[in-house]
Amino acid sequence: MEFQSTVVNSQPQVSVRQYTVTTGSSDWSSNVCDCCEDCGICLCAFFIPCILACKVSQDNGESCCLPCLPGAMIALRTSMRSRYNIGGSVCNDWAVMACLPLCGLCQMAREQRIRG
Repeated sequence: MEFQSTVVNSQPQVSVRQYTVTTGSSDWSSNVCDCCEDCGICLCAFFIPCILACKVSQDNGESCCLPCLPGAMIALRTSMRSRYNIGGSVCNDWAVMACLPLCGLCQMAREQRIRG
């Protein structure tokens, strides 16, 4: 039985590439108090906010029933910020949805329409 000897003269070379990751965040396309910027969204939020909340939820890939859960609109706003890489915090999301819930809902709907 003969064995062939294989001698390794050099090691394989690994190519290293450097990638730059941009972590910059953007802002909302409109201000939270710009409710009248889109009259259709504004009227829907004023007269039938539950329908608009269901649409915003579904457009974000969530269940239409999500807005019925306590605190869910805060979570939805946080999820939307994450999806669109919008700066902010959960505390900010809570403040907007607790103090200006219809304005916050309008802002989320406008953002989806713009970025959609």
